[in-house]
Amino acid sequence: MSDLEIWIVIFSLWLATFIARSGFWLAGNRINLPQRVQEALRYAPACALAAIIVPDFLLNPHGGSEWDFSWQNPKLMAGIAATVFFQVRKNMLHTIIFGMLVFTGLRLL
Repeated sequence: MSDLEIWIVIFSLWLATFIARSGFWLAGNRINLPQRVQEALRYAPACALAAIIVPDFLLNPHGGSEWDFSWQNPKLMAGIAATVFFQVRKNMLHTIIFGMLVFTGLRLL
């Protein structure tokens, strides 16, 4: 690939990203989403986060593509411990710190 082709690809990706992300902002109030769609979009961040985190917790930590539900999976165990900790303490910063400490401890064992 030549330098010109690389720059064309970079610019094309930038333009596509700009159009996709600024479409609703540029349209302003001219486009009204139905109330049902607006309510459904409230759950989009949580769904995206779950789609990223759950496979990371459940896939084999040694690089395999099979599921690992065993107690020897440090990510899964730290995630469960952090979930229980959050249910008790209700503090996100403490939960993150606690989860990382549990994960690090389990990984080093």
